Amino acid sequence: MKCRFCDNKLDDSVINLGLAPPSNAYLKDLNQARKEKKFPLKLLFCENCYLLQTEDYNKPEELFTDDYAYFSSTSDFFLNHAKKYSDKIIKKLKLNNESFVVEIASNDGYLLKNFKEKKIPILGIEPTKSTYQKSIDLKIPTINKFFGVDLVNKLLQKHNKADLIIANNVYAHVPNIKNFTQALKNFLKEDGTITLEFPHLLNLLKFNQFDTIYHEHFSYISLSFLINIFEKYGLKIYDVHKINTHGGSLRVFGCHKHCKAKKISKNIELILDEELKNGLLDKKSYLKLSNNASKVKKEFNIFLKKIKNENKTVVAYGAAAKGNTFLNYCDIDNSLIKYVCDAAKSKQNKFMPGNHLEIKNPKYLEEDKFDYLLILPWNIKNEILKKYSHLKKRGIIFFTAINGIEEL
Repeated sequence: MKCRFCDNKLDDSVINLGLAPPSNAYLKDLNQARKEKKFPLKLLFCENCYLLQTEDYNKPEELFTDDYAYFSSTSDFFLNHAKKYSDKIIKKLKLNNESFVVEIASNDGYLLKNFKEKKIPILGIEPTKSTYQKSIDLKIPTINKFFGVDLVNKLLQKHNKADLIIANNVYAHVPNIKNFTQALKNFLKEDGTITLEFPHLLNLLKFNQFDTIYHEHFSYISLSFLINIFEKYGLKIYDVHKINTHGGSLRVFGCHKHCKAKKISKNIELILDEELKNGLLDKKSYLKLSNNASKVKKEFNIFLKKIKNENKTVVAYGAAAKGNTFLNYCDIDNSLIKYVCDAAKSKQNKFMPGNHLEIKNPKYLEEDKFDYLLILPWNIKNEILKKYSHLKKRGIIFFTAINGIEEL
């Protein structure tokens, strides 16, 4: 395989999580399990441009289907995060009713609605029909297409270039990052800003976050890599902030390479130095992922079998993509975990891909008898703990397992 950015020939994978279905391919009934598609889930590291990437097996249309079940508005944490970001960026860039804001992968309109309330002209671009329809219901102008150079060429016949392009948690989901980056440049006004948010590769290595690996994530991004690809397409990064989403992310501010109005922040050099010290530019660092994941798998299975032998019951919370990766890699089924609850109505009464755990409404947590609650989306564990703290009074033990068993 060749690197999807620099075409460098890639060697063997640095971690192999086996065969798995797409992490958001929820089953409507168990009859669908017979036709369930599974693909190898491997990561390879490019020593030339520093991109960590999946081995290609899927087309985007196979992953981001019409019934895509991830809705950003389900989480109060992300709603608050979007509101804070919107308020800050409006003030920072002095956006007003003459500005134009574009969000790529705008999901259900959870972020753009904040700009709409301020009467700032907006446009969402969202490829999945389920979330696109939700944003249309909110009267947020949205296009149901994949973002790329061809689409931008068409949009520029009707729209001005953007003062702000937002691409939060989408860059990693793009198979053709070269086309995507060129499209960002083409759609950006001369003095405009691009903001990207993505899970920082540093944390994947540092905190063993192997459950964030899934087919929908084609790329695992460092600031070092992003500087490389922006440079190639006539863009530059002028600032970067650490944020607390998805177990530790970066918010990057970019602009045209020739734009002199944007001052280069010292934060860039600090984070580049941190990446170097933590081995993000060295393939040997990535080989540790495989051993760490194996240790977690072994410990988790021993823990669940011990609970089962004690005639106690485990249920899970959060039918998130990371949960699917984790459970499928650990070979878990309903003999060890009874079911999983999720607040998203789009997932309820369906079955998890691969492990086929039934997804129930969280009200079952109030009615059912169980002993342990596994929080799969550990990145929002505090939100879940706060919401269901009353269950602790019943003696229920909350825990996470991604970095070893941790009771909460």
